[in-house]
Amino acid sequence: MAPAKSFTFIGGADDFLVGRLGKERYEALAAEITDEFARETVNGFAANVGEVESAINRFRDAVQTVSMFGGRRLVWLKDVNFLADSVTGRAESTLRLVEDLQALLAAANPADTAILITAAPVDRRRSFPKWCEKNADFTLVGGDADSAGEALAGVALAEAKSLGAAFAPGAVELMLAKVGANTRLIVEETRKLAMYAGEGARIEEAHVAELTPNVAEGDFFEAAEAFFSGDLKWTLAALHRHFFSGGDARPILSALQNRNRILLQVRALVDAGAARLGPRGLDGLPRAASLYGTHFVGATEKSSYNLFSQNAWYVGKLAGSAKLPALKRLIDNQQEFIAAFEEIVRRSHEQEDVLREMSVRCLAS
Repeated sequence: MAPAKSFTFIGGADDFLVGRLGKERYEALAAEITDEFARETVNGFAANVGEVESAINRFRDAVQTVSMFGGRRLVWLKDVNFLADSVTGRAESTLRLVEDLQALLAAANPADTAILITAAPVDRRRSFPKWCEKNADFTLVGGDADSAGEALAGVALAEAKSLGAAFAPGAVELMLAKVGANTRLIVEETRKLAMYAGEGARIEEAHVAELTPNVAEGDFFEAAEAFFSGDLKWTLAALHRHFFSGGDARPILSALQNRNRILLQVRALVDAGAARLGPRGLDGLPRAASLYGTHFVGATEKSSYNLFSQNAWYVGKLAGSAKLPALKRLIDNQQEFIAAFEEIVRRSHEQEDVLREMSVRCLAS
């Protein structure tokens, strides 16, 4: 039988996920240690080396304190951030202090004190996290950065399952494209959608499109969806709803330009034979990225200027949701968007009229 680990370590890239699992583990340990005076939480968040030293000293005092009534103690070193690849985390003084922390943990007796450490983010290249993997009850929350998309989808799927719900095909991907990498929003949106769908029902893609705000891109989904579907009546109605609620023309134009830029790049790849449209949207994007991704120097952040920085499912959805416009049509769209912006400067009190006229020119031709 393997010896009991001397402490529990929960780490990951996302503080919300780490904190949530840490709270669950703490409550489980607290159920075994019923004396509330035998439990102690130490804040491990540190903005500089001095605060790292203070946090570790408080943790040492907590671990070495004897329980008032002679029972087992519980100490939680919470919200540790000095294990990250940061200025504070890389400092020589911090690294020496972490060595002291490792020595303290190695000498800890789990029969006397239950120790829980939660840390985010964690630079797993350093020796301390590697040592924790071997010597602690170790949990990595959310996986590696390379599988971040899968990890976020896993958060949504797990939350839905806990609520007795499930996502229909395409629904979770659309939600991630709209919400982005905000795990708190992912959890709350999943709860909202599950409640809307009803107990035991599936969360459909239509539910996400209707109820989930597009926080990730600041895009105005309905107007952009309507315009690029080629449906003039829907586009005019969407514009009317936007302006009726007090909206401004500039975010609409920005949304149209962002989507048009993506479609321009998709059209170029399709015409070059580097990708193709199929039943699942755009096929061949990873291969195209390996061929052309190096040309996007300095554009590694998510941006409509760099097709390969976009969510692959989202790109496929955009390209496959309607007939992909010809290259000339997309270039003409860009010219129309620029002309509309200039016209709005001149006719600032007639913004809806300007966008309606632009839509008629683009979609009625």
